[in-house]
Amino acid sequence: MTEHAYQQMVFINLATKDIDAAKKFYTELGYTINAQFSDENTASVVISDSIVVMLLSENKFQQFASKPIADASVANEALICLSAESREAVDELCDRALAAGGSPAKDPQDYGQMYGRSFQDPDGHHFEVMWMDPAMVQG
Repeated sequence: MTEHAYQQMVFINLATKDIDAAKKFYTELGYTINAQFSDENTASVVISDSIVVMLLSENKFQQFASKPIADASVANEALICLSAESREAVDELCDRALAAGGSPAKDPQDYGQMYGRSFQDPDGHHFEVMWMDPAMVQG
């Protein structure tokens, strides 16, 4: 893989039934809303310097989509996985998500050198939060 000076970003676009409730949920997780790219139909949630979740009202989302919107409360449209710096950080984020109105997506997974939990946001979007032992990653 060649090195690039350009920092590529990931924008995850998710349809939401209630933009205000979705913004409240993600800010309760500790993320910020970038007001410059947000309005009454859109919320730009900054996860990191290179990851942004774009929450779009269903009407706004449909303007960009060429297929019907999946109902994330009954079907998976994607599994979004976020890394965490420690096992404790996995638990902290998932516990905040549950306290903020999210729901568990599945049981925790503990493989010793890899640990993960998951949650669904209020619209049913499935997030995995995973820690891997740095020694395992380095080989």
